[in-house]
Amino acid sequence: MRKQVFVMATAVAMLAVACKKDSNEMVDNSLYAKLGGSAMVADPTNSAQMIEKGRLGLRSVVDSSIFVIAADPKMQPFFAPLLTEVTAGNTTNLSILSKNLTDFFCVATGAKNFTYSGLGMAAAHDPARNPRMAKKSTNADYDAFVADVVIGAQKNKVPAELIQEVGKLLETLRSVIVQQ
Repeated sequence: MRKQVFVMATAVAMLAVACKKDSNEMVDNSLYAKLGGSAMVADPTNSAQMIEKGRLGLRSVVDSSIFVIAADPKMQPFFAPLLTEVTAGNTTNLSILSKNLTDFFCVATGAKNFTYSGLGMAAAHDPARNPRMAKKSTNADYDAFVADVVIGAQKNKVPAELIQEVGKLLETLRSVIVQQ
């Protein structure tokens, strides 16, 4: 009988630990949480502002990836209007692209405090519906894009296992983005 009580007590204790001390507290296993989550940190681009650590990490990867893509001859044709604007000193649409991509990745990885209000993926990548998209993508183009995002993530020291998770997320979009 004592042995049964001990086993039962141990099982209850393990269950309590697994469910956390506060039953209202949920464990966030989202990719967003793994990328830093909702913990607030100082925003290095605006010292008077705080930013979620996950968003800061994703924004850093997005911005690094944009620069990698801009330098990639395979990807430059897709961003011709943007590159022309930036070369002329107009960074307005670059800022919009960074914000939209960061919002998209925040929401897609499980962030709770952000929304994505940009175009749907099919419309965003269809030149007939988005005049900023210079041409339709092929599988090879999408492979180059994913490779550039990996380089952007590596520049920000994102662990390989998280880069793989982001890669899986990107693969779920291939059929919508590749339109040729």
